[in-house]
Amino acid sequence: MHHLDPLWLLLAGFGGGLVGSVAGLASLVSYPALLALGIPPVAANVTNTVALVFSGVGSVSASRRELTGQGQRIRQLAGLAVLGGLSGGVILLATPSHAFARVAPVLIGASSLALLVPRSSPIEGPPTRARGVLLALGVFLVTLYAGYFGAAAGVVLLALLLQSTTETVPRATALKNLLLALANSVAAVAFALEGPVRWTAVAPLALGFLAGGRLGPLVVRKAPGGVLRAAIALAGVGVAIHLGLDVYR
Repeated sequence: MHHLDPLWLLLAGFGGGLVGSVAGLASLVSYPALLALGIPPVAANVTNTVALVFSGVGSVSASRRELTGQGQRIRQLAGLAVLGGLSGGVILLATPSHAFARVAPVLIGASSLALLVPRSSPIEGPPTRARGVLLALGVFLVTLYAGYFGAAAGVVLLALLLQSTTETVPRATALKNLLLALANSVAAVAFALEGPVRWTAVAPLALGFLAGGRLGPLVVRKAPGGVLRAAIALAGVGVAIHLGLDVYR
């Protein structure tokens, strides 16, 4: 690696960890940073996922206040997050790299645009069996996507939790960070064993993720996230267009 590359990855990891723990968009910062160093798409994705484990460590360790009292829901959804993350990782390893490179801009663009969709008010009333089944299925599908690629998976998961429970935004955000941390962890194990991980890039990126992820929950407690999410959505669309032009031209 060039002597400035670790600093670049450290800063990208910090930004990604902060944005990821607040708005669920870590990969929209860190994944393009890896591509900018000349790392191929699949190698960049698996390297990013391995490093993302440390963003989860940071954000979850700073969210103990918000996670208090959510033990039952965590026990119900944690296994699905693990299964989803592992399934997504296996699918990625079995997918030809050129196919992944072509679909990545679409995933990033669609995920970014999802941020601009207004969120309706959370549901009222006690939980029902049907609602629980839909929540469980949704968590599995979103964490499968997180294990496969994961750009803006946190946005989708946060919206799902807010619409399916009566939790506040900070508590739903904390639960989202925990479930994604589990999904990323099992996918990272699969990538470490079988994937083209660039380990020289993992260390500085992971250190930045840890610091940024640790700060994110503090931001969620203090600041409204609407303007931030809109700005990140526009940036994500720009990244998708740039990657799409490189792939499809």
